[in-house]
Amino acid sequence: MRLPRPGFRTWLFLLLLALGGGLALLDSRDDDSPGPVPRDAAGEPDYYLEDVEATRFDAEGTPHQRLVTPRLVHTPIDDVTRLENPEVRLHADDGRLWTARAEQGRLEAGGNPLRLSGDVRLEAPAERWRLTTQRLHYDADTGHAWSETPATLSQPPQSMRGEHFDAWIHDNRARLTDNVRGHHPPATDEDPEP
Repeated sequence: MRLPRPGFRTWLFLLLLALGGGLALLDSRDDDSPGPVPRDAAGEPDYYLEDVEATRFDAEGTPHQRLVTPRLVHTPIDDVTRLENPEVRLHADDGRLWTARAEQGRLEAGGNPLRLSGDVRLEAPAERWRLTTQRLHYDADTGHAWSETPATLSQPPQSMRGEHFDAWIHDNRARLTDNVRGHHPPATDEDPEP
């Protein structure tokens, strides 16, 4: 005795069933669901964004600040935006680029000033110098960056350490103050000419 051969409808049903199962399996593997809603002493956020790349423009429409962060959280009670592991690109008026990164960041009400904390690094790549500190403030309106915590300013092989730091990115000026100490090794024959 022979069993009847499955018909076209049966094969179509089995094909759709297999296709649906495969899509369900792929969808469950690609889990891009957001993490838990962040909580803070300032209350529940009104929004949070993940994998953010944001650019701020000045009054003339020129980009002057670019921010990249895996998570941005805004709380309406204090109008503060908190950032995780922010990386910031600051553009000076003359086109020079400065970069900053930290463990945490905070944009105050209205988006200014930017406060960075936890292993902060501010760099001027063209000048080959780097500032390291624990807290740094940046006023985007004036281009002034400052730290009221001990800071180390280095341009290899030289480095200096002070209690306070100021930089004006539009003027290409930096200043260390209070208990400043420096390490300036003597020039050697292998050192490149400036």
